[in-house]
Parts: sequence; structure tokens; C-alpha cells
Amino acid sequence: MPLSLKKSAISLCAVAVISACASSPTGRDQLLLFSDQEMASMGAQSFEQIKQQEKISGDSVLNRYVQCVARHITAQVPKQYHQSGWEVVVFDSKQANAFALPGGKIGVYTGLLDIAENQHQLASVIGHEVGHVMADHSNERLTHSQLTGLTVAAAGVALSAADAENKALWMAALGLGVQVGVMLPYSRTQESESDVIGLDLMAKAGFDPQGSVDLWRNMAKASNGAPPEFFSTHPSHSTRIADLQANMSRAQGIAEQARKKGLKPDCRIQ
Repeated sequence: MPLSLKKSAISLCAVAVISACASSPTGRDQLLLFSDQEMASMGAQSFEQIKQQEKISGDSVLNRYVQCVARHITAQVPKQYHQSGWEVVVFDSKQANAFALPGGKIGVYTGLLDIAENQHQLASVIGHEVGHVMADHSNERLTHSQLTGLTVAAAGVALSAADAENKALWMAALGLGVQVGVMLPYSRTQESESDVIGLDLMAKAGFDPQGSVDLWRNMAKASNGAPPEFFSTHPSHSTRIADLQANMSRAQGIAEQARKKGLKPDCRIQ
């Protein structure tokens, strides 16, 4: 490439990087190259693909229960993060998993309900996943992927790419690595940030924040022999519990204020 073109490319990259500076809900500096509209489009496309690949639960009782918890959580999401309603789908699978996508999409697997024993524990998971969306973690990962590859491609290129490899990579960046077989896990920083955001969301909705700690204790029991924190991109269960407990007093205060406002969720499997 001629020197002049190289300089132009570097200049364009610099402008893109400078203009893409942002802050997460916790105040952490971020670099985001994709617009909200582009991320919502990718989220919607990915969600439709997952709905075609996975079995959707027809259990009306479970659907009402999950919808109830999700409705209380998403009611606390500021409109700046998503303007309209959230689509919530329950997938019939033994996976103890859930995810949320840009564009207001939430998926919950029935296997999670064996570990999340009540509405408060389920609220902690859904709040955590919605926290990833609020904090633009998918955008961060796509941005990092673009810059690591020494390109600053327009999102339209990624969206229009027909090959399965490209689609799998950006679906993985949206948090769907388990489903598409491409592992691109959230970082420890992002996971910890989503824990805090999710804790606040569930507290603002009137759920008991202690449910988050109980949930991760259940997760620890269910994941016998999980690798130590040093070998994982996720915080260890004990670290997550300690971090949640460090924020528990504040969260309990938020939950108490929510209850005084009449926010008392009553979501049950019945």
C-alpha cells in the first residue's frame, strides 16, 4: 500500500477511535465503533436464528413465570438503552443458561430453573444478562475484534456478510458462543460490571438482592470441579459472591425504597 494511503487509513482509524469513546453505566471508559441501531439489528438477527435452532418451550406455566420476572426487571431499564418492549423466549433445554441481546431480546433456558430456585434468583440472572446489554459489552467485543484485526470495518459489512464464519463470530460477540460453537466469553471486568448493574436492577424492581448470592452458591454446587479463577475469563464463584456481598448493603437499601413504592414482585411457578 502506498505511504499516502497508509497515512489516510491511519487517520481514518484515529478519527473513528476518538469519536467512539463512551462510558458504561458504572462510569468505565469504553471504545465503541458500532451504533445502537447496528447492534440492535445484529441482536434481532441472532435472536431469530436461535429461535430457529433451539426448541421453544410450550409450557405455559414456565413461560408466565419467566415473563413475569423479566417484565419486572426490564421495567427498570432506562429508555435510553431500549425504547420499546422486550421479547422474552423460554427455550426447552437442559442448559443452565440465559442471555440478553441488543434490541430488547431475552432468552432463558429451562435448565436454569433447576438452579435458580425462586423469583429472586432468576431475577439476578436476567438482571445480569440485561446488564451486559446496558453496558454495551457486545459492542465492546466487536470493536476489540475489529481493532485486533487491524481493520475498522463498517457494521454494514458484518451484517451483510453471508458466510457462516463471520456470522458465528459476531453472534459469539453478542454472548451466544455456546449456541454457535464459537467461544468468545465476556471478560472478568465485563462480568463483574454486569453483576453490579444486575444487582441494582433487581433491587430497583423490588426483588431481594440476597437472591444473587444464593444463586451463585447454587451455581458453585452445580459446577463441581470448575476451573480456578486464574484459568478462566469469568470471576470465580467465590469472587462473585464476595463482590455481590460488598454491594449488598447499598442494594438492600435500593430494594427497601422500591418496596415502599409498592414494587413487590410475586412471580411463581404455579
